[in-house]
Amino acid sequence: MKKLISGIILILLALCSGQGFAQHSINGIWEGRLKLNIELRLVFHFSTDSNGKWTAVLNSPDQSPKDIACSGVSIYGDSIRVDVASVGGHYLGKIFKDSLITGAWTQGGNFQLDLHKVDKVSELLRPQTPKPPFSYRSEEVEYDNAGKTIHYGATITIPPGKGPYPALVMITGSGQQDRNEEIARHQPFAVIADWLTRHGYIVLRADDRGIGKSTGDFSKSTSEDFEKDVEAHLDYLESRKEVDRKRIGLIGHSEGGMIAPMVAVRRRDVSFIVLLAGPGVKITQLMEDQTAAVLKSAGIIQSAIDDYRLLYRKLLPAVVNAENKKIALENSQVIASDWQKNTKAVVVRATTGITNDSTRNVFVETMVNILYTPWFIYFLKYDPAPVVEQLSCKVLALNGEKDIQLLAKPNLAGLESALKKSKSKSYQTKEIPGLNHLFQHCKSCTVAEYAQLQETFAPEALNLITEWLNREVKK
Repeated sequence: MKKLISGIILILLALCSGQGFAQHSINGIWEGRLKLNIELRLVFHFSTDSNGKWTAVLNSPDQSPKDIACSGVSIYGDSIRVDVASVGGHYLGKIFKDSLITGAWTQGGNFQLDLHKVDKVSELLRPQTPKPPFSYRSEEVEYDNAGKTIHYGATITIPPGKGPYPALVMITGSGQQDRNEEIARHQPFAVIADWLTRHGYIVLRADDRGIGKSTGDFSKSTSEDFEKDVEAHLDYLESRKEVDRKRIGLIGHSEGGMIAPMVAVRRRDVSFIVLLAGPGVKITQLMEDQTAAVLKSAGIIQSAIDDYRLLYRKLLPAVVNAENKKIALENSQVIASDWQKNTKAVVVRATTGITNDSTRNVFVETMVNILYTPWFIYFLKYDPAPVVEQLSCKVLALNGEKDIQLLAKPNLAGLESALKKSKSKSYQTKEIPGLNHLFQHCKSCTVAEYAQLQETFAPEALNLITEWLNREVKK
């Protein structure tokens, strides 16, 4: 799930100014890579103003082209500090030979960040991103939900001609996403919508609550609220004369693949759904398997992973079932302390970063702060099987073989088992070789690799979706 990457704090861009006594020529462009859950570039553009004060523009090209003000640049000898007060961050480094700065970025934690002087910022290649002119109509639209409490911004793409055409609503994965489900400048929903519209389908994709042109408080919302958003999108879709109301469906990625069945059970006007890495097993089990797979991809040995599973299995229910956050923290501290005492120090350090009481407190507080939210509590208590068993629409469920966020084999087995008990007259589950959670062909197949890959969405996955839709929906 993309929530894995919820620890990544959006780096806004900033114009920084300050004063120091430089003995190095740092004027120019400096680029480095933050290795969080995914790899993100930070770029500093250093220069001096007319008064000789150092200024800098901080920029995170993998996330946004925008720039925002920082509080200062200070250089003393070979040491440099850049403060970015507007995002609560700062950089501390040491300058070497006018071409390398080694140091750390601090923003909710300390992250190694070495900067290299470059002639220009390296470009991210995203060759699949659709660019106009299009062979179809693409409209920016806005509409409200039935209660007029939330306003949505969306894009609808319509094949040429009068129609009516079969139509789909796209549902994003976890975390606040825009209508293109953009991550590291990849726009998978734009790619899928472009492909499907070229093959004769109307596609509606909307911004999540509180992002882009959509209103609403995302921070207090759960998957159940997002289900209601999808129903509003369906209502809008059905208001369009180009839409064939007898052939309306949903396509959901990750958490969106959990929400799609929820909607389809409530709305009998949904005739088909496509689940892209949608969960088929209990979320607590999914999260445990996900964490183990991520640790394995980081080179942690299996015995250490098994030890960490013991901690994880106790921590999750201690947080989710706590009456309040204070109790969640207290219970988690006891569990983590007991686990630390009964586990080899090298394993504790490798899997959690805990080395003493202070680092254990930080680990527990960080985990509880992430998990003890309305969204996560609802999510972790969710079991998709009973909902999938109630489906009567047609279903296509796809998983990438190399997905470490939602393991393909156990997940598809769970979906297959639930679909067999459902009223669906037509369903298919399929594991696609060589693809990760974003349906990219991967090499290391880690989460950090998402941003490094040029491919946004594998052509064979697009073909599978289209072939299934043409067979099951257009016939």
